[in-house]
Amino acid sequence: MATVAELQVRAGRRAELGLLAVSWAIIVLARALVDYHADVLVLAELGWYALATGALMGGAHLLMRRYAANADPVLLPAVFALNGVGLAMIRRLDFAYAQYEGRDTSFGTTQIGWSIAGVALAMSVIFLLRDHRKLRRFTYTAGIVGLVLYLLPLVPGLGVEINGARIWISVLGRSLQPGEFAKIAMVVFFAGYLVTNRDTLTLAGPKFLGLRFPRPRDMGPLLVVWAAALLLMVYERDLGASLLFFGIFLGMLYVATQRISWVITGLALFAFGAVVAGIVFPHVRARYDGWLHALDADVYSSGTSYQLVGGMFGMASGGLFGTGLGEGRPDLVPYAESDFIIASLGEELGLTGLMAILALYLIIVQRAFRMSIGVRDGFGKLLAAGLGFALALQVFIVVGGVTRVIPLTGLTTPWLAYGGSSMLANWIVVGLLLRISDQARRSAQEVGP
Repeated sequence: MATVAELQVRAGRRAELGLLAVSWAIIVLARALVDYHADVLVLAELGWYALATGALMGGAHLLMRRYAANADPVLLPAVFALNGVGLAMIRRLDFAYAQYEGRDTSFGTTQIGWSIAGVALAMSVIFLLRDHRKLRRFTYTAGIVGLVLYLLPLVPGLGVEINGARIWISVLGRSLQPGEFAKIAMVVFFAGYLVTNRDTLTLAGPKFLGLRFPRPRDMGPLLVVWAAALLLMVYERDLGASLLFFGIFLGMLYVATQRISWVITGLALFAFGAVVAGIVFPHVRARYDGWLHALDADVYSSGTSYQLVGGMFGMASGGLFGTGLGEGRPDLVPYAESDFIIASLGEELGLTGLMAILALYLIIVQRAFRMSIGVRDGFGKLLAAGLGFALALQVFIVVGGVTRVIPLTGLTTPWLAYGGSSMLANWIVVGLLLRISDQARRSAQEVGP
């Protein structure tokens, strides 16, 4: 794994403050545009929103100055900007549902509460976890917790099936997606396991066509993860979580071993399992039909591809610059506030706005990988890389599904889409990345052995 032996950097908190100011302006402007086009713009209300948002961002900045002064200065502003744009879009959909469908929803207000709780969780991670290396003590505990969380929706009476996927559980009358938290636990487990067994996985194995492939006896962990991924795909009917789970493991395995043969073997296993599942299980085959034959009359009229086609036409109507925030019809697509918020944003912000949003995700993932290079301990490298892979894969799976690059899944877009589970889990990821980056950017003397 690559290492930067000595890295002298400035703390960067002034840069963070400046970038937070830019993010704050974007957040307030997005809210103002939505309210203006809905004819509900009240300057006093907008002022309170701006003040509260500024106070939340300022409080997070001050806590960073106190407890993680060397942390990455770009990560927090980028996430705040995405979160704020998502809040504006969800509020806009509340107005659209009321205007065109006659139903009152409060998705925007609820999501504000989840966002505040998410920021509080991220800052709690910064305050309580002073050294990310302590998480290595809980390697196998995290693995057990992660598997339990992934399998909870299969428990009778607890799991809830929504839109054909069984990835939710019902807790106190509210739905919770435990897979969002399971991915964090599994990244901790994979990081701890791989850093311990790296030498065995790297050096041993036969060569074929210039590549060193793993020995059969070393493939146990890969086969276990593969079987768990297929279980998610078949019994929870969730191709997205299956692909995310397996993809995180493969990415971290490559970072740990630097052997492309592991990736080739893993992708071959997943492709074989996905094809067999599509042949054997009708619900998996139906998901593939909705992807491959979305515009066929029979598939569309059955409702299998109705949501997907609606999202594609919505993005097409947005064109290059969009219809304008608050001036489109994103409500025509089912679940526009959650599964298809990317299509909603593509319609109203156009290709230009959507590319700007994807650029923010690219920056966040790039910073995660940079932290992985900069931090000096193997566990931290794998943890940062795993969290980066998790975010990158989740965005790819969601955007790829909406744009018909891959089959449609039930995953949510981090920090943009409506959903408490996703919001809380991904803000925890931010807290972990900030803590790792603080460690990575300190001098070698401060970090210690």
